Amino acid sequence: MKLALTFAFIAILLSTNAQTTITGNVTDASGIPIEGANVYLDGTYDGGSSDTNGAFSFSTSETGPQTLLVSFLSFETYSMLTDVSAMNNLKIVLREDVNSLGSVVLNAGTFSAGDNSKASVLSPIDIVTTAGAAGDYIGAFQTLPGTSTVAEDGRLFVRGGDANETNIYIDGLRVFQPFAATTNNIPTRGRFSPFLFKGTNFSTGGYSAEYGDALSSVLLLNTIDEPDQEKTDLSFISVGLGVGNTQKWKKNSLSINAFYLNLKPYQEIISQRVDWKKPYESLSGEAVYRHAFEKGLLKVYGGLNYAEFDLVQEDINTPEGVNFGLKNRNLYLNTSYKGRLGNDWTIATGTSFANDHNDIKIVNTNVDNNENSFHFKLKLRKRFSNRFKLNFGAEQYVGAFSEHVAVPNATTFKSSFDNNSTAAFTEANVFFSKKLAMQIGVRGVHNTSLEYTKISPRASLAYKTSSKSQVSLAYGDFYQAPQQDVLKYNETLEPEKSSHYIFNYLYQNNRRTFRAEAYYKSYEELVKFDTDRPEFTSLYTNNGSGYAAGLDIFWRDNRSIKNLEYWASYSYLDTKRDYKNYPNKATPNFAAKHNLSLVTKYWIEDWKSLLSATYNFASGRPYNDPNQSVFQNEKTKTFNSINLSWAYLISQQKILYFSVSNVLGFDNVFNYQYANTPNVDGNFSRRAIRPNADRFFIVGFFWTISDNKTDNQLDNL
Repeated sequence: MKLALTFAFIAILLSTNAQTTITGNVTDASGIPIEGANVYLDGTYDGGSSDTNGAFSFSTSETGPQTLLVSFLSFETYSMLTDVSAMNNLKIVLREDVNSLGSVVLNAGTFSAGDNSKASVLSPIDIVTTAGAAGDYIGAFQTLPGTSTVAEDGRLFVRGGDANETNIYIDGLRVFQPFAATTNNIPTRGRFSPFLFKGTNFSTGGYSAEYGDALSSVLLLNTIDEPDQEKTDLSFISVGLGVGNTQKWKKNSLSINAFYLNLKPYQEIISQRVDWKKPYESLSGEAVYRHAFEKGLLKVYGGLNYAEFDLVQEDINTPEGVNFGLKNRNLYLNTSYKGRLGNDWTIATGTSFANDHNDIKIVNTNVDNNENSFHFKLKLRKRFSNRFKLNFGAEQYVGAFSEHVAVPNATTFKSSFDNNSTAAFTEANVFFSKKLAMQIGVRGVHNTSLEYTKISPRASLAYKTSSKSQVSLAYGDFYQAPQQDVLKYNETLEPEKSSHYIFNYLYQNNRRTFRAEAYYKSYEELVKFDTDRPEFTSLYTNNGSGYAAGLDIFWRDNRSIKNLEYWASYSYLDTKRDYKNYPNKATPNFAAKHNLSLVTKYWIEDWKSLLSATYNFASGRPYNDPNQSVFQNEKTKTFNSINLSWAYLISQQKILYFSVSNVLGFDNVFNYQYANTPNVDGNFSRRAIRPNADRFFIVGFFWTISDNKTDNQLDNL
């Protein structure tokens, strides 16, 4: 009996410690063996590594169903659940990890920059160190290809589209009046401080289905998630002064800044071509509150701006000139939340609101208008795997505009309109491999005020041609409601439409970037009217059309020469359109055939100085000479401007800054105004439209007070 029990115990012991050998081979999708792959049973210490032939072999005492994991850098982890006894002579093929370094990027039509950008082109710090931009983020973006130099306006004109065809978003929410109020031939600026943003995304065409109501492009601005420390920034410049402060506590932070601008002292020193009765004066303030939740981040932004000016502009038809006065008040609120919902779901939602009020005086006519705009957005994102991600969402726009025009000894004219629309979108990112990816989406919008429904497909495809280069294609349809100056007189029009076709080549290597992008845009349903400008009595139609085609080239080098970074951009544009009151299809005045920008920045260690120079060139822009029989048949002379800036580091947190635009004083002409009636010789007289001053100077002192005593307002100094 004892002998039988002994044999039984030995049998049980042997069966308990029986070993199973797991074997197999690991290769990539091309059949090439992978050496050094980590192969193991999940939850155990049993495993091994593949050899030079991709083979592996190890033993385990585990039995029954087990999970085998195989991992290797730049490849997706392989998982297989089966019985241990079946893990013999396995053929395991690892797929490339499409999220790894060197993967293809969907970037046709887009310039992006930020902490996580794979295709960085223009970072936020570039905004304040680009000579000629004068600290304006719009001025910095005007050095990128695809934009046209329209210096008398100041807004973004992209690929044959006028400035109204570009929309701006902060944290994914619409900014309804992103530019300071102004009048004709007085350039405007962006309303927001460049220090507010951590990253930017500038789409010159073919943008995502998430965005709409823009025929040409969108500019996406992302605010800072969390400041790194508490600090105070003081700014003293020749045209104003500003102060900013940031506080942090627990999971909260608050940043506040204010700026006062007054051009009167400056314009009394520098002669102007405009008779300023009251030079431009403004007071602005903004605040950002942030709260970090366990799985998300809430940001609340508020900005308030007051501006006022009064001037007399030269007018060839009015010998005494035209008196124009403006008082503007703008309020903008933006609340956004981004967070994780679990199971690879994320949410992004928020709302923005703007109120813009203008009190305008044109000679003896008073114009009072008010606009309220609201945007609500909800977006969900599901990551099914590294290779497939799905975005979808909905948004609501509500807009109300009213205007009263009081003409002396005449009836008061009143006009108003509502512009309310609901949109839904969905978009999928599909990575077929590390080299090939696709983004496909669709956007639908229903405008309840104008009573139309439109569907817009969007698609892009990218293929990595080498470890350092790739090609991309993009296509999309885009709709935009008619502009305010038309809607206040007519609310029965269809939206305008454009279609984009884009081919992009991108090369990146060791802090050098080269981009070449060819595109074609078609325009349909453009708004036309039969008077000089929109009026109550105008006849409006959607019979306009047009096209824009061109080539954009960009080169940036931060590596070749020590302490020197530079970029060069060139754009070729061929565009014509029949819209507004045009008698036939022609190139509009804002479109130059050739645009060139060269930006350089050089750090001189011994001088503790950052020197920057920018050269802007644009070929002559077309204009209409009524003395000729052909519409838009003449061109202005070429535009040239050389801008210089010097930032000197007095101490680590004190900076002295000097900048001058158009340092050589080029005599630039933007357009011509012709008399309404011919002179005694039968010719229409004209006057040139030039800059208000040939040069613009800025002298500034910037002082940062912070905990670490090293930060300053130009972080790279």
